[in-house]
Amino acid sequence: MSLFPGGGVALGKLGLTEEDIMDEIESGKRDLVKELVAMSSREQIQAIRVLPMCLEDKKHIRSQVHDSKLSKHGLQLTCFTDCSEQVSRSFRRCGANVVSARQAMKLWQGTMKEVGGKFGTSVLSYFIFLKWLLMFNVFSFLINFGFVTVPQLIQPPNKTAAVGFRGLELLTGAGYFNQTVLYYGGYSNGTIGNEPVYDMQLAYFFTIAAYLVLCAVSLIYSVARSFQKNFVLSTTGSAWRLLCSWDFSITSEKAIRQRKNNLRVQLKESLSERSQRAHISTSAKLKQFGIHLGTWLISTALALASCAAIYYLGLYNLEVIKDSQDSISLLTEASTLLLPFVVSLINLIIPLLYSLINKTEKYSNPRTQIYVIILRNVFLKMGILGILCYYWMYNVPTTISCWESFIGQDLYRLVIIDFIFSMLESFFGEFLHNVIGTRCLPSLGVPEFDIARNVLDLIYAQTLAWIGIYFSPLLPLIQMIKLFLMFYLKKVSLNQNCQPPRRSGRAAQMQTIFIALLFFPSFVGALSMVAYTVWSLKPSEHCGPFQGLNITFEAVALWMDRQGSVSESMWPVWIYNNVIKSELFFYLISLIILVLIFFFWQITQGRKLLITLLREQIVNEGKDKAFLLDKLQKLQKEKQTTASSQRPYRQIPQSFDRRQEIEPDYDQDFEDLPGRPLPEEDTGPVGPPFTSALIQAMMARRQAEEEEEEGY
Repeated sequence: MSLFPGGGVALGKLGLTEEDIMDEIESGKRDLVKELVAMSSREQIQAIRVLPMCLEDKKHIRSQVHDSKLSKHGLQLTCFTDCSEQVSRSFRRCGANVVSARQAMKLWQGTMKEVGGKFGTSVLSYFIFLKWLLMFNVFSFLINFGFVTVPQLIQPPNKTAAVGFRGLELLTGAGYFNQTVLYYGGYSNGTIGNEPVYDMQLAYFFTIAAYLVLCAVSLIYSVARSFQKNFVLSTTGSAWRLLCSWDFSITSEKAIRQRKNNLRVQLKESLSERSQRAHISTSAKLKQFGIHLGTWLISTALALASCAAIYYLGLYNLEVIKDSQDSISLLTEASTLLLPFVVSLINLIIPLLYSLINKTEKYSNPRTQIYVIILRNVFLKMGILGILCYYWMYNVPTTISCWESFIGQDLYRLVIIDFIFSMLESFFGEFLHNVIGTRCLPSLGVPEFDIARNVLDLIYAQTLAWIGIYFSPLLPLIQMIKLFLMFYLKKVSLNQNCQPPRRSGRAAQMQTIFIALLFFPSFVGALSMVAYTVWSLKPSEHCGPFQGLNITFEAVALWMDRQGSVSESMWPVWIYNNVIKSELFFYLISLIILVLIFFFWQITQGRKLLITLLREQIVNEGKDKAFLLDKLQKLQKEKQTTASSQRPYRQIPQSFDRRQEIEPDYDQDFEDLPGRPLPEEDTGPVGPPFTSALIQAMMARRQAEEEEEEGY
């Protein structure tokens, strides 16, 4: 059997045989082996890894390199070389074992693979996001506990009135927990120790400030990196869904069948959408616009009504608590659960109404449908948090004596009740839906795992934890426990009750959207509230580390005044007076940030233009290759015509002649190339297209050698 079944006539024209081609290939392999033998072991591994060959050929090359080394140095091997090779091999194996052990020690690594194999990367992105938030809270808890809570536990403040533990505190956060280190009021404003002195005011302020700065840097870096990877450098064309949308992490046979069906439906919908978009009438467009406008008005009205109801309920709840401040009855303590209960109920019901409204809109693009749901839920949840912050900042400080601890208790209750409603949602929304859909109403089907709604619930809960970092330093511990339990709760509910979403966007880009929403408006809003509390509100008179000060930031100013009398501390005082307190400094910082943003934006635009030009260059190089092959073919025909007129006819071997009778014309494969000139009439023999780059290279080399001989 011939190695080049389509190139027999072409080889015959050049005077080449298959043996020549095989000799050339073997010569290339020998040269490659010689080059690899001269390299070090690490360089050999990297070079073999990047070879454009299949795995079997790479193994064959590696064995040849190994045999060549042994044959070359077989008589020169010493004890030292044997030991060095054994040691290097042992180190490589040890490094591989360390990497595998580190992978195995990662939190929930096996569970993540299981979820990704059964439900794909879109569902897996929710659990990755949950784990990421858990790491945030672990870091926050370690910082707060190490620098604020532990020093306070060493020297606890005097409690005015000790309250016994009654059990309801686990839900309300009041009563026994009121004067503990869980809240702002449990920390003193004095110093700990003699020499050196540990100032609780400065520790409380700088610990929270450092954590928020590190969170901001981490979020900005994560957003920029993810955006660059998944939006700037990604390619989104019409063929993406067909060529690049398969999820290779899926291993479950049921999930594979379902994914294939979903992909087929999406392709049909995409093709039908294009045909409908071209023939849609003006009246249909106006009707669709009217439907979208009406649904947006309804969803906005629901969000505004929810915010107004929460605000007036908060005022009513505040009056009830104000009238019964001296009472510590269980009924009064239980009444504080009314506000978080209503807030969690609204966060549960209104998104379900948004989902029903969204079904009436019938968006053609599934990603647009997901983004609309996310945007409406963000407006709702951030609106609720915004009205709560307004209520805490403007109503609570004028009513409650130790208002920081009261806000901390409100945040504690919101986190706990939100977790309870998440469990109820998993039971009633997913378990009962699964039972009814599989046993009573098969048309209802198995519920889908709503990625957008679940991720927004995580963002809402994390926003509460960030807001509460000032009012309840140990609130990240509660959030850690909540996220840890939530992971297993959602995992069990997902495996038992849910199926992957039928229509989902690209998982990587959705992950970028989630991180961006976590940064803005979630983190930026929480940072704004904490900054407003530190720089504008007067602390409580009789509780907390900043009691007796006009604003919280005054603690830093007093510290600077004390350091002014110390000669060794003049440079921090100068920086504080001339840099931190200077408006010009922040103006310059803002200007530099804007310049850097513009600079990186220009770099991004330049990279986009470069990618476009490179793609055009690839297309042009393909056209150039086609043109050069055409010219090479014509030149070969001319030389053959000239040679046939100068010398007698030489019979082509029978095997080549037999192929010539059944193989297509050589020119037929190049007729449709863009920019190709019309073929000239030629009565010479014709042959098949060149199917090997090696044949083309040898043709060009043979042509160059013949031209050199003619030149001499």
